[in-house]
Amino acid sequence: MKKKELYARVIAYFEEAMPEAETELRYESPFQLLVAVILSAQCTDKRVNMVTPRLFQDYPTAEAMALATPEVIYDYVRSVSYPNSKARHLIEMSRMLLAEFQGEVPNTLEQLVKLPGVGRKTANVIQSVVFRKAAMAVDTHVFRVSHRIGLVPKRCTTPYSVERELTRNIPERLIPKAHHWLILHGRYVCLARKPKCEECGLLGTCLRKIDNG
Repeated sequence: MKKKELYARVIAYFEEAMPEAETELRYESPFQLLVAVILSAQCTDKRVNMVTPRLFQDYPTAEAMALATPEVIYDYVRSVSYPNSKARHLIEMSRMLLAEFQGEVPNTLEQLVKLPGVGRKTANVIQSVVFRKAAMAVDTHVFRVSHRIGLVPKRCTTPYSVERELTRNIPERLIPKAHHWLILHGRYVCLARKPKCEECGLLGTCLRKIDNG
């Protein structure tokens, strides 16, 4: 199957199976989403959604969080992975938003990655979800699924190489949604250890299935 045909088939499947794909993180502002995405690094969205209601009730804005201390924020986020460093990053990120961006979450990759705790993946999530830009955040689910169903070749061994391959071949208008298609498919169907192949509509393209017969 040619690459163009493969992408068309995968996109058609997801458009029918997941027409309303979106983030599962709960938030009410760009700042809150940025906080949630920072907390979600190497942690599940489910866990983050258990932590953020209390955190956002007491510290809903960059202005409020900038006045806190890492020790105080730690008490709110202690059940997520790496709570010490994340608490520190949230304070530093909030203070930088005030100092350099008038308290507003910036909308470019170059500005976002300046913020403490924000790498390329987090920046791409914000660009995609908040600003609807054609940015593809590659987490473990996107990396795994895109390889398994053949969207990217084996030579794409880094998140950045996967990101470039996907953004070259997915129509720009669909990239924000495609990010969630791949994440949700990996989270609920194409699991890392025990994929639910009987629930998958992409077996015909799945390299794992083909390799295993």
